Amino acid sequence: MQDIVVPPLVPATTEGNLSDLPHGWAEREPSRVLLRVKEGSDWRDVTATEFTGQVRALAKGFAAAGIEVGDRVGIMSKTRYEWTLCDFALWTAGAVPVPIYETSSAEQVQWICSDSAAVALVVEDAAHASLVTEVRDQVPSLRDVWQVDTGALDEVVAAGAEVSDEDIEARRAAVDRTALATVIYTSGTTGQPKGCELTHDNFMALAENTTERLKEVVCAPGASTLLFLPLAHVFARFIEVLALTSGSALGHTPDPKTVVDDLGGYRPTYILSVPRVFEKIYNSSEQKAEAAGKGRIFRWAATVAGDWSRAQDTGGAGPWLRAQHALADRLVYAKLRAALGGRAQYAVSGGAALGERLGHFFRGVGLVVLEGYGLTETTAPSNVNTPDLTKIGTVGRPLPGVGVRIADDGEVLVKGNNIFRAYHNNPEATAEAIRDGWFHTGDLGEIDDDGFLRITGRKKEMLVTAGGKNVSPAVLEDRLRANPLISQCMVVGDGRPFIAALMTLDEEMLPAWAANNELEGITVEEARTNEKVLAEIQRAVDSANKAVSRAESIRKFEVLDGDFTEANGYLTPSMKLRRNRVMHDLSHHVEALYSD
Repeated sequence: MQDIVVPPLVPATTEGNLSDLPHGWAEREPSRVLLRVKEGSDWRDVTATEFTGQVRALAKGFAAAGIEVGDRVGIMSKTRYEWTLCDFALWTAGAVPVPIYETSSAEQVQWICSDSAAVALVVEDAAHASLVTEVRDQVPSLRDVWQVDTGALDEVVAAGAEVSDEDIEARRAAVDRTALATVIYTSGTTGQPKGCELTHDNFMALAENTTERLKEVVCAPGASTLLFLPLAHVFARFIEVLALTSGSALGHTPDPKTVVDDLGGYRPTYILSVPRVFEKIYNSSEQKAEAAGKGRIFRWAATVAGDWSRAQDTGGAGPWLRAQHALADRLVYAKLRAALGGRAQYAVSGGAALGERLGHFFRGVGLVVLEGYGLTETTAPSNVNTPDLTKIGTVGRPLPGVGVRIADDGEVLVKGNNIFRAYHNNPEATAEAIRDGWFHTGDLGEIDDDGFLRITGRKKEMLVTAGGKNVSPAVLEDRLRANPLISQCMVVGDGRPFIAALMTLDEEMLPAWAANNELEGITVEEARTNEKVLAEIQRAVDSANKAVSRAESIRKFEVLDGDFTEANGYLTPSMKLRRNRVMHDLSHHVEALYSD
């Protein structure tokens, strides 16, 4: 059994709560820019004084509406300024925000509101309000629904004009760090989502220690980040708290399709994202280069970036590699950095495995990707690579105040200031997940001699072939999704004679790839059986197979006529595969792979 425990850098305390973050800045540095709001094509600064004033005004409105200390209030919206405003206003009023993905179904909304006993709900638009109407009679605790786009929050503020400052301060004083801060419902790859109860201290202690550990990233002069991940996810929620803890300026953008344009206008110094976004940036850049007749230059530059990055781990690049890297920087890398705003030096990647190829590529380009690891139950990160301690291909060492252990069966266990207190209304699941103070993650991993954690697979997702070979599908799937043509894939073969895969095509990337391969205008339906497309996918499979033994390699695959999406239920809101659902619905495709 391996383990490593890193002591905290910030002393533990029970005093205060999350509402102290904006209030503290307003007292210490009233003119400090805490947030930025997009207005047209420009970004308007919001100072600590202005934000705290808005937070208190909305908190008074919530109090006037009958929200009591400890009441749960749902928030269902895309990532936008009002989400963060509601979060801190509810904490200031002593309430408990409950995030709901803006893509959730009526059934999911009903479950989360009922299970959490939400008394009110903030929704973004008419579509969300209509969804709530469908299930409102099944949620007896729900009294109020406020729609942001109709100006309902302004009405709430107006109704709170008579609430005194003393009342708000009394509410703040009634909540300390041990209190419940939020209930975040897991994506639910199987069964109903479980509500993770996270305390104020889970967020604050972890954010304080992360700020100390990542000072170079989050406390640099002019530090800022643009949040585009869904705030219903624990990763984005933690970044929201981390930004207000460190004083980094925080911006929001709700539309994934405008992220690159918004990054260019906002010009963040660090970026938080998931691997799929980095894959998209790489693949899109490669296809644009191909279309401009510069594909060979891009691929050469990508090779140089990887070689240069790897050389940093073995004493640095030699004169010839440095010269190539300088040329590639002028031809390719500078343009990529400019597309991200030109100021970003660091990117933190989480949510899934990034892979060494992309890690080395982006470091070679000039954007250091700090890969991390965590779950909802660990308040997002338990581990992360840092500027001074980085091993690409790992998820880093534990953060201060966190311990990681590898059990005898290879499972990753975590304990520390970031571990959730319980699953809401589910003591049996809590007792199963937390044993002897250690949270059992369900992931498999290993710790190297320097204390760096490497995730090797998911315990419940391990496949065992008919020949008795244990296979982790993640290794193959991550490599396959790196191909620009492939959107999603699922490796199969449990109890079968060999490993196979179901794949889907990336509808966004197909037109560019097709144009560069004399297939302009081809549809997804036509592409799935096209010889050139299948040959490209076979090349991707051959490349992925190099990472595993022959017994673990993919022998057959099928390209499906649709995609795995959140809308059809095959992906969770955090983009994880619902394997059981895919296997149930598409079992005939799996059977066909083995019919011979």
